[in-house]
Amino acid sequence: MTDPMKPYQDRFESFSRIPEKGRNPEDILTDLSTIADEEAARHPYAQVSGTFYHAGPEHRAFLNKVFALFSHVNTIQFDMCPSMAKFESEIIAMTARMLNGDAVRAANPQDAVCGTVTSGGTESILMAMKVYRDRARAERGITAPEIVLPRTAHPAFHKAGEYFGIKRVVVEVGLPDFRVDPNAMAAAITPNTVALVGSAGNYPYGLIDPLECLSEIALHHGIGLHVDGCLGGFILPWIEKLGYKVPVFDFRLPGLTSMSADTHKYGFGLKGNSVVLYRNSAWRRYQYYAIPDWPGGIYASPTAAGSRSGGLSAAAWAAMVYLGEAGYLRIARAIMDLAEEIRRGVASIPELIVIGEPTFMVSFRSEAVDIFHVNDFMITRGWRYNCLQLPPGLHYCVTLPQTVVPGIAARMVADLKEAVAYAHAQAGTPARSSALYGVAGSADGNRMVSDLLCGVFDYMYGA
Repeated sequence: MTDPMKPYQDRFESFSRIPEKGRNPEDILTDLSTIADEEAARHPYAQVSGTFYHAGPEHRAFLNKVFALFSHVNTIQFDMCPSMAKFESEIIAMTARMLNGDAVRAANPQDAVCGTVTSGGTESILMAMKVYRDRARAERGITAPEIVLPRTAHPAFHKAGEYFGIKRVVVEVGLPDFRVDPNAMAAAITPNTVALVGSAGNYPYGLIDPLECLSEIALHHGIGLHVDGCLGGFILPWIEKLGYKVPVFDFRLPGLTSMSADTHKYGFGLKGNSVVLYRNSAWRRYQYYAIPDWPGGIYASPTAAGSRSGGLSAAAWAAMVYLGEAGYLRIARAIMDLAEEIRRGVASIPELIVIGEPTFMVSFRSEAVDIFHVNDFMITRGWRYNCLQLPPGLHYCVTLPQTVVPGIAARMVADLKEAVAYAHAQAGTPARSSALYGVAGSADGNRMVSDLLCGVFDYMYGA
């Protein structure tokens, strides 16, 4: 039986050491093409939640050509490759304008939204949390920093806390709308709080936290507010322009001091690129790192990464100027049309409950059947949802590849109706896709899951 974690080990030559003689490049490309084609066929793009954020095969081919032109370039060596300063400064400027950075200067001519390009949403979040820690230490003398965040905030905030010694004060979410209660956020603030966190939208449900209230609270307490727009930052502006009801989520909020947005999601750049923005350069300065007395010379880097491939920034820049506002609006309309059709279909099934007021992502749960039995059945039909826990649920994030398949929403809803019938029939038996979730939710259970996943990583990467 083929190991699903390592399906290629018995089909292709494996290497535990650098070969004495290099392989023929055509043979290498043949093997890699076979692997790529099989993985592309394994999960049809239209049936996979999120994951594949691209604007079609022609767009991907275009970006791959752009990447190839600058793949060898190191972004940190901008003195030798000034193209990097052009691409990254313009990516930052365009993203800031899209997220209403002009409102900041209008409110205070001394401020101007600025930022950096990073290797992804996690690094954008890590950098912002470092800024809050370091600024609070330098300007307020806080040595035991805390951030207050909703339970639905991305795990990258917890990673930042572990890496940088920041305590996370978690506020639960739940009924009626699964958004965080701003009063509970305010009540969790202590003298050591350096920032609040909100999402636009959050990963589990795609929902936008009550950011206007969080902005007021942050201003009142004189602390930072980071809005995580890694998922929604490059689509919510266009959804709003199309006339959909979207709460204010960007730099129009007077208390917002930083925001992250991923060019490699709905910005339709290549994977490994994101932007973190700050209200002014005084905030951003705490992100930079420099060591002036190193024998190798003065070393400085704007982000956690040192070397990064210039091809990724070139591709992100190219995606933005290639699509333009008209392209982003066209894509957002197609995504919202499909998401709304899916939402109506899910809501029409009595056993399923749509979570909150969705935009580009539809999340749902059930109080009538085991939602993971529903997922088990949908897997047999080729669907890949993202499983949620606390409470159990599923979500389907709509991206552009799904919008070009005729009848995809109707097919999904028809399969979901059969899946619910299957779940009724399986009542009282354990679902296959709920194994991890069955032990999660308690201290011992969560440790068991963490140990299991670390063991999986060990197996993947070898001894």
